[in-house]
Amino acid sequence: MYHLKTHTDLDGVSCGILAKLAYGEGVRVRYHSVSSIHGQVERFLSKPPKKTKLVITDLSVNEEVAEKLDTYHRKGGDVFLLDHHSSALHFNEYAWGKVVVEYDNGHLTSAASLLYDYLIEQEHITKTNALDEFVELVRLYDTWEWERKKVTDAKRLNDLLYSGSIDDFEEKMVERLQENKDHFFFDEFEKRYLDVEEGKIERYIDRKKRETIQTTVGDYCVGIVYAENYHSELGNQLGKDFPHFDYIALVNVGSRRIALRTIHDNIDVSEIAQMFEGGGHQKAAGCLLTPEAYELFVTIPFSLEHVQEDAKRNRYNLKESLTGSLYENRQEDQLFIFPKGQEQWVIEYNGVHEEELKTFQEAERYVKRNYSAWLARDDIFIEYLAQQHIEQKVLAGSVNANNELMKEIERSKQLFN
Repeated sequence: MYHLKTHTDLDGVSCGILAKLAYGEGVRVRYHSVSSIHGQVERFLSKPPKKTKLVITDLSVNEEVAEKLDTYHRKGGDVFLLDHHSSALHFNEYAWGKVVVEYDNGHLTSAASLLYDYLIEQEHITKTNALDEFVELVRLYDTWEWERKKVTDAKRLNDLLYSGSIDDFEEKMVERLQENKDHFFFDEFEKRYLDVEEGKIERYIDRKKRETIQTTVGDYCVGIVYAENYHSELGNQLGKDFPHFDYIALVNVGSRRIALRTIHDNIDVSEIAQMFEGGGHQKAAGCLLTPEAYELFVTIPFSLEHVQEDAKRNRYNLKESLTGSLYENRQEDQLFIFPKGQEQWVIEYNGVHEEELKTFQEAERYVKRNYSAWLARDDIFIEYLAQQHIEQKVLAGSVNANNELMKEIERSKQLFN
C-alpha cells in the first residue's frame, strides 16, 4: 500500500494522478498546502499503517518533522520524499530523500516529471505518448518555460485545474490518460471554457495592475498586490510591466499566504520565502503570512498610493528618445532623462543635474525605484520643455529633431510669455 502526500498545485496534483495510474486502489492520495504538510506527516507518524510506504512529493517538511521521518526510516519505516525545489536540496542528505532541481540537459525539473521518471524506472507505470505530453505540459507550466517556448496548452491545463475541484480534475485526467495512449488533448467543452477563461484572466490582471503598490522591504524594491486568483499569470505580467521591481508579492489575506514572483535572474525569491516559513524556486516561491510578513506586506504599505502606469498614447514623450523623456510622481517632482553623447544618459531632478548612467534602462530604473515616477503625458512634457527653455540643449544637436514637436514647444512657450 502507498500513501502519497502531495501539493495542491498543478505539479502536485499531477503526482497524485500519476500515482493513481500506477497503483490504482493501492494508493491513498492526500493533497496538502505548504503549511499543513508538517502536521499531516506528524499525524501519519503517530500511527503509521502497517505495510505502507509514505511518499511525499512537491513538498518538504520542517527540520523537526524531518528528524522524526529519519527516525521512522531508521527503525524500518518505508518513506520517500521527492522534490525539485532548490530550498529542499538539503533533503538529499537523508537516505530517503531525493531532490533534483535540473536535468543533465539543463532543463528544470518538476515533481511530476521526477515521479514519472521514477515510476518508469521501477516499472510501476507504462510509458505512453499521452503521458509524455501530459507530464511535459505540467513541467513547462511549473518551471514557467511554457511562456518562453509559447506552449500555451501548459497554461490552459493549469486553468482547467482551477475551474473546479481537485477531485474532479484528478478523476477526469486519470480516465483520459487510461483511455487515450497516443495523444493528450482537451475536449471541445474544455476548449470553449478555456477560451472564456483567458478573457477573465486578462481583465483580472488589468484591474489588479491598477491596484499595485510600490514599497521597500529590506534591500528590495517590491511590488505588492492583494490578490486571490491567477497568481502565476498576474505575477509574471506585473514583473514585465514594472521591471524596476525586484520581485512581486501577491498577498492573499484570506488564505494567509504570499506568492512571490520575479523575472530577474539575480533575485532568488525562494530565499525570501524561507524567511517567512516558505520556499520554492528561484523565480517563483510562496510563504506564510506570518505576523512579521503581515507587518511588512500589509500594515506598512497599506496606506501607500497605487503605482501609476506610464502614459500609453504619447507621440512625443517616448522612452529612450533623443529628445529626452519626462517622468513625474505624486509629489509633482519632474525627472528628465536625456542623452549625453553616445554612452551617457543624464537625469535631472526638478531641473537640477542628479545622476548620469550608461543606459536609458538604468536611468529609468533609477527614477522609478527612487521616486516612484511614471512617464508623463505629452502635454506635460511639452509644457516642461517650454518652461525650462531647454529645447536647444536637448534638440539642437539632433539631426532628426522633430519639427512638429518644436512647433508644439514654441506654441506652449507663447502661453507663458
